[in-house]
Amino acid sequence: MTSPPRTTPPRVPAADRGALRIADRVIAKIAARAAREALGPTRTPAAGAATLPAPHATVTVHHDIARVHVSLHLPYPDDLAARCAAVRRRVVERVEGCASMSVPEVDIDIEHLRPAGAPDAPAGRERRLR
Repeated sequence: MTSPPRTTPPRVPAADRGALRIADRVIAKIAARAAREALGPTRTPAAGAATLPAPHATVTVHHDIARVHVSLHLPYPDDLAARCAAVRRRVVERVEGCASMSVPEVDIDIEHLRPAGAPDAPAGRERRLR
C-alpha cells in the first residue's frame, strides 16, 4: 500500500513570519567601530605622541531609522572637516550594511583636540583643586 504524496505548505513571506529587533547599543557599537575605522590609527604622527581615546557613539532607533551621535577626540592640527566627513560616510555605510537601517543623520561632537606630539598624562597623576 502506498501513502498519498505529501504536500508542502505554501511559503510564508519573511515579513509575515516575525520581526527582528536590533538593540540600540548594538547599533551604537557598529557606529563606534565604523568611526574608529574611518579615523585610522589612534596615534598622532609624532614619535611618543599620545594615544587618542576611541570614538563613542549613541543611537536612537525608530522603526528602521537610526539617528547616530558620535563623539571624537582628534589630533590638532588636522583637517577636521575631512575627518568628520569620512566618519559620517563610514558610519552610514556600516550601519546600513550591517543592520539594514536607514541613517539620515550622523551628528559629530569633537570632544577634544590634542596637539600633535603632546605626551600622555603621567599615570596616577591628578590635578587637585584647593
